[in-house]
Amino acid sequence: MRRRDKPASELILVLGGASSGKSEAAMNIAVRGVKRTARRAFVATGQGLDEEMAMKIARHRRTRSSSWKTAEVPLGLVAWMKRHAASYRVILVDCLTMWVSNQYEQEISDSRVLKDAKAILSCIRKSHARAVLVSNELGMGLVPADRVSRRFRELAGALNQLIAAEADQVFLVVSGLPVQIK
Repeated sequence: MRRRDKPASELILVLGGASSGKSEAAMNIAVRGVKRTARRAFVATGQGLDEEMAMKIARHRRTRSSSWKTAEVPLGLVAWMKRHAASYRVILVDCLTMWVSNQYEQEISDSRVLKDAKAILSCIRKSHARAVLVSNELGMGLVPADRVSRRFRELAGALNQLIAAEADQVFLVVSGLPVQIK
């Protein structure tokens, strides 16, 4: 039996600050070297709950070609991955920080969020997909003044570290430029 040095899946984490260009960089990374006919899923976690966010979502939609199947999954990311990950060659999740924010709105515990993240990783590793996960790097700014914001930042940091440890590649996007750090 031949030993496999690399999993059949490929996990890539793309980090960056708000409006750093991480979504566009992630799209480019996701399709690099992949046939145009390969099945692609764009899994959007954001919700257009206000005019500004609705406009941002619309702008992001316009940047995707029709080759992407879009799934709007603000909360049920584990269920979506279990049901659909094996069906795609490329999966781009944009973004984990919004997913965590949505979890907070539902008062889901930090430990549950991290448990769900591990389940998402497991689903990815069982697939043959290149999964590109986008997340905000929140640890480079000021320490938030209030307890809830500090807790959110800590959870986002723990999630990013969990994903980065498992990832095959990690990119940090600064001013639209992706820098590979793993």
